[in-house]
Amino acid sequence: MKPNTRAILNKKRGIAQAFIRLMFFIVCFCPQASLYAQASTDMAWSVLQSGLADKGENKATAVRVLGLLEKNSKAQELATTALSDQDSDIRASAADALGQMRAKSAIPAIKSTLKDEKDAGVVVACARSLVELGDPMGYAVYYAVLTGEKKSGEPLLEEQKKMLKDPKKMAQFGFEQGIGFIPFAGLGWTALKTLTKDDSSPVRAAAARILAKDPDPKSEDALVDAASDKSWIVRVAALDALSHRGDPSVVPKIASSLDDDKAAVRYTGAAALIHLQDASARKPARRHK
Repeated sequence: MKPNTRAILNKKRGIAQAFIRLMFFIVCFCPQASLYAQASTDMAWSVLQSGLADKGENKATAVRVLGLLEKNSKAQELATTALSDQDSDIRASAADALGQMRAKSAIPAIKSTLKDEKDAGVVVACARSLVELGDPMGYAVYYAVLTGEKKSGEPLLEEQKKMLKDPKKMAQFGFEQGIGFIPFAGLGWTALKTLTKDDSSPVRAAAARILAKDPDPKSEDALVDAASDKSWIVRVAALDALSHRGDPSVVPKIASSLDDDKAAVRYTGAAALIHLQDASARKPARRHK
């Protein structure tokens, strides 16, 4: 037998033996691996269920992480049930989880919670979740937080005003949520100290930043007004949001920000104006017929 022929036969024999070993492994070990995986999943659910059966911070955490389980009907059911919990932190966690897992079928339940909710933190969490799920009602809530009135122009009820002006809750949620939406990286210690004050500015600023994605022209008008707000943090957030909306027509309305007494507002206004002017210049000219 020629050397080349022997080498080819040896190679084929080696491939066949490797295939046999692979089949042996699949037959003998994969069922055990599957059983182990199932046991691990069962154990994981057991751990989660123990947290969901707890109360306070432990339950809130267990509910919040359900958001990692996208397209899982069991997780969605558990989170939806938690929307009715007596603890406001747990209700807020449930709303967050449903938004994270993209549970569009839970929109009616979130809206129902929002309708009767009296805790500012839960209201904000429900609004954020609705925005994540593509429901415009979420933007309506942020509009009310920013302006103090409904999009219809009607004033908020006294109870609603009281809720949104709860200093302790608004400061808490402003720090937890507002800092994630506003470009504070370059604002230093002054901004950080402002965030810890008991006022509603951080949450109103977060609301302004979220309205950057709301296509409703009323939100753009509200942001233009907010660019002159008494709170410099809200002014910064409004200018940032207007920049992201990309409508050059607002340029004359926010030009006064260049003379603001706060450096952060001046700089944000300057960047917004440059960006909007650049966006206008890049738009193709209309062809005349």
